[in-house]
Amino acid sequence: MKNFILDTNVMLHDPQSLFKFQDNNIIIPITVIEEIDRFKKDMNETGRNARMVSRILDSLREKGSLASGVTMPGGGTLRIEMFSEKYFKNLPVDLRVDNGDNRIIAVAQDVRDRFPDAVTIFVTKDSNLRIKADAIGLIAEDYESDKVDIQDLYSGTRTIEVPPDAVDRFYGQGWLETPVEMAPNEFITIVDSANSAHSAICRNDPANSRIVPVRKVPKEGIWSLFPRNREQSFALDVLMDDSIKLVTLVGKAGTGKTLLAIAAGLHKTAEENIYNRLLVSRPVFPMGKDLGFLPGDIEEKLTPWMQPIFDNVELLISGHESEKRHSKGYKELMAMGLLDIEPLTYIRGRSIPNQYLIVDEAQNLTPHEIKTIVTRVGEGTKIVLTGDPYQIDNPYVDSSSNGLTYLVEKFKGERIAAHVTLTKGERSELAELAANLL
Repeated sequence: MKNFILDTNVMLHDPQSLFKFQDNNIIIPITVIEEIDRFKKDMNETGRNARMVSRILDSLREKGSLASGVTMPGGGTLRIEMFSEKYFKNLPVDLRVDNGDNRIIAVAQDVRDRFPDAVTIFVTKDSNLRIKADAIGLIAEDYESDKVDIQDLYSGTRTIEVPPDAVDRFYGQGWLETPVEMAPNEFITIVDSANSAHSAICRNDPANSRIVPVRKVPKEGIWSLFPRNREQSFALDVLMDDSIKLVTLVGKAGTGKTLLAIAAGLHKTAEENIYNRLLVSRPVFPMGKDLGFLPGDIEEKLTPWMQPIFDNVELLISGHESEKRHSKGYKELMAMGLLDIEPLTYIRGRSIPNQYLIVDEAQNLTPHEIKTIVTRVGEGTKIVLTGDPYQIDNPYVDSSSNGLTYLVEKFKGERIAAHVTLTKGERSELAELAANLL
């Protein structure tokens, strides 16, 4: 049996973490309770998680004394450990400064020394705190129950060789029996084993257990947008398929993730009238130093954060109008209720039916925030999440623990979900070089 000492950020990241240490002992320093208390009035995700942790601990308190230990549902115990000034004497001089982090480390070290026969592990999502703990001989680990190795992330595409006649049969009959075991809606490029130039791009059709052609883009394009590479063709295929309710697009900057999603959303909303409106949202995280307070009303305050979305919509509308087809202006689309752009702050608590919902920069969200958003989806709504796991501005998630990669991994076997990894930058030659070299 092991002793796990939990840091504040673990429970603020995942309130259910208290139930994920199996039959081991969970020890929470009293300093952690004090820190959680300071967050409980915040009207954001952290505040909501703090309140949930307090409710969970209060319900456990009814089963016994938290000071002596309460038996957990999975076995093991949970207890609150008090801090004593004498614990500081065993810390190095540099760590005797009285602050929350040092108090938590001091408690972890005391637990280790009092129970030498048990393995004591300090769990924190703070990398600097893990370094400090390691420096004084504590075993320190990140909280990894929701981590997905970015190197092993499901790509949504693959390439395989097939017998020479298979490609011809595919073109002739318009389908082919699934050549290998595949995930629902996974894309595949079949290549003639005798002639690599002879190939076809296909998608696994889970309803009929066969691979089918990727849909062709109309000659006028999707809002005058045409795919520039194979992965963009894959993306448009699932973005335009109304039977697929959840689409995730992952790729580096300039691969066209957001532009493709908005083009498909505008087409489905303003042209085909499949959905009542296109709703585009993104988390509010600054790149670089935060500019602080912004003047103006709510719309003016949000403009800097939503500007990338405005730019993409305006680009599509200008291209659409250049084809001399009837097109509504950007302001008119919003005035008519066909298009809405807002921050994710306002999505919690809502039900979103019959809409084409795009969540941009989803790599900055935690798994819990992703769950909150996807569970808002009502009947008839399609949700598209885009992002780059290597460009994260949220200090509390990384390329392996962010909500986007977590969602991709959890939904890869579902019939109503599809995923595409875009690899080639199409913004400009310079942007592609920058993404690859810098």
